[in-house]
Amino acid sequence: MLLPVWATATHIVGSEIFYTCLGNSQYRITLKVYRDCLIGEAPFDSPANVTVFNSSGGIVTDLQIYHNGSVQMPVVINNPCLQAPPNICVEEAVYETTVTLPFLSGGYHIGYQRCCRNGTIVNLVNPGSQGATSYIHITEAALNSCNSNPRFNAFPPIALCAGDPLIFDHSATDPDGDVIVYSLCAPYIGGSQADPAPNPSAPPPYSLVTWGAGYSSASPMNAAPPLSIDPSTGLLTGTPMQQGQYVVGVCAEEYRNGQLISVNTRDFQFNVVSCMSFVAAVIPVPEAFHDPCTGREVTFGNNSINATYFEWDFGADSVQNIPSSETFPTYIFPDTGWFNVTLIANPGLPCADTTVRPILIYDPVIALIPPLDGQCADANAFNFTADGQFGTGATFLWEFEDAQPATSTDQDPVGIVFNGVGEYTVSLTITQAICSDSDESVISTYPRPQALFDPGPHIGCPPLAVQFTDQSYSATGHQRLWDFGNGETSFVAGPTFVFTETGSYDITLTVWTTSGCIDTVSVSAPLDVTVHPVPSGELTVEPDTQSIFNPYFSFNGSSVNAVLCDIDPDDGNTLSADIAGCDFQYTYADTGNYYPVLHLVNDLGCTATDTAFLRVRPEFRFWLPNAFTPYGNPRNDTWGPVAMGVKNYRMWVFNRWGQQMFYSEDHREWWDGTVQHSGNPEVVKGVYAYRVTFQSIEGEPFEYIGSVTLVH
Repeated sequence: MLLPVWATATHIVGSEIFYTCLGNSQYRITLKVYRDCLIGEAPFDSPANVTVFNSSGGIVTDLQIYHNGSVQMPVVINNPCLQAPPNICVEEAVYETTVTLPFLSGGYHIGYQRCCRNGTIVNLVNPGSQGATSYIHITEAALNSCNSNPRFNAFPPIALCAGDPLIFDHSATDPDGDVIVYSLCAPYIGGSQADPAPNPSAPPPYSLVTWGAGYSSASPMNAAPPLSIDPSTGLLTGTPMQQGQYVVGVCAEEYRNGQLISVNTRDFQFNVVSCMSFVAAVIPVPEAFHDPCTGREVTFGNNSINATYFEWDFGADSVQNIPSSETFPTYIFPDTGWFNVTLIANPGLPCADTTVRPILIYDPVIALIPPLDGQCADANAFNFTADGQFGTGATFLWEFEDAQPATSTDQDPVGIVFNGVGEYTVSLTITQAICSDSDESVISTYPRPQALFDPGPHIGCPPLAVQFTDQSYSATGHQRLWDFGNGETSFVAGPTFVFTETGSYDITLTVWTTSGCIDTVSVSAPLDVTVHPVPSGELTVEPDTQSIFNPYFSFNGSSVNAVLCDIDPDDGNTLSADIAGCDFQYTYADTGNYYPVLHLVNDLGCTATDTAFLRVRPEFRFWLPNAFTPYGNPRNDTWGPVAMGVKNYRMWVFNRWGQQMFYSEDHREWWDGTVQHSGNPEVVKGVYAYRVTFQSIEGEPFEYIGSVTLVH
């Protein structure tokens, strides 16, 4: 299809400006600008020059406003039977800023001007030289009431199909709830080819566009019925009859209490085009969206052309044939087989189209080989089962790696023998009609377990500790039992066992497996452990108790099968002798309890001991003289006891009046005849009384009471 000439130009195609009161004389100014973007020769201004004037046309401020990027407007056709040509493109850029506008007599006039319009516009005189002005007047009434003016809810359709009715809601929203009256009106011109983006904009008043012959603001296009807008609802209607580009203006007048407060003038361009009416219902080949072997649930593809609405019939029985209006429906068929699927594009419309596509449905085939435990390689014979999902009439192909037989077509083959030790791959393919599936499994064959340990020999004297180590082999792990030949057993892998009895022992290790190659084997080592005999003997002591004043004892060590002997008296000494006689006379130097030990060694190096007990009993002695001469006689100038083997000793000495003259807790401390702790010690002759208490070394209590004479 040939494109109209105007499709190769890119110019401004519409705009709208409105304000929002934020309070405290703050106003947000919003400017929406639309441009033809097919080729992109005229980019959006960045910034846009928006000028604020007073009522006399003087500049109050010049706003430089940037946009945050542009968006392409969708090309929407109201008639689903028609499709606009692809050579229409319109972009929108939104500019916003906040400005302080205190009350001003006559209010504020805000304008933005831009050139140029498309030169191919039908309803304007010399349209390429007529620019556009976006203009809004913030009146005194608006300033006094912090008013926000109406803003349009939606942008009109970019493309209209020639001969197809237009019905578009061109209503606006007023934030303050004021009354809005809609009308078709003339847009403003502004900018020129010589000055396409005036900075600053020219002051008001602004001129209106110059209409071509036969056109006006109330009749801006060739339409039958003519283009019109409902003044109360903003519903824009009409049927364009001639292709081309048409400038249209729509005004939204805001009234409060019957007073006009503001006017929002939208300037936009209609593209009336010849729309295509070809509609085709197309279901792609099933292979493009469905594998017949994947089951009964199918999500359908849809390659229909120029269609908006759809109706699917899936060809099942009346109960389960639930239709769908989705573009790409998903349906679960109640059974397998062939089904005729019907698609109607745009059902109920004059441009409807119908197609039927047969589709084949199978339940999926799933092949599954259940796992099998391994077996002993020298006696393996495996029975296989085909599991999974398949129906009557399915065929089976088994393949066995290095086995007899190598293949099978049985559903459940039995007696398959693999030729050695190792892992072997088994594959199964199940085929039903055109569907098939495969599975693989690995079968393991194992050698039989072997029982093994180091047989020694282990020879020694008791107690003989032997470390055993399980060196057995099994492919899947094993358990064990040690038998030590004396009724004792162990399940430990590396036990240490202590033999205490003389003799020879057969050691047996039994191992068994519970998986893989299940078997039990044993290995024995006859006479693996030999425990030598030990010598025997007895130590006797005569007598077993003596006083420290007579600490003499006789040791007699008798023995059998000993070649060496010695006696440890338990006082740090050692007594050695020929085995012919281990008899000794021994004297202890101190009191106490003693445990002498007889040590014997036989010709195999084995030892034996015997222990006896004896006691060296302590003795005590206590004697006190009855007089002393503390007058410089060096031989008898102090008085005290001769004591041995005493403890807890205490002595008191008193004069005849009962006064304590001397006290001591140490029997080695003697009295010199003076009064202890006296400032002027004096020796006085006479007779003195004493009292002595103590315990013998074995704890027996004693008390002595008597007198001593102090002689000059």
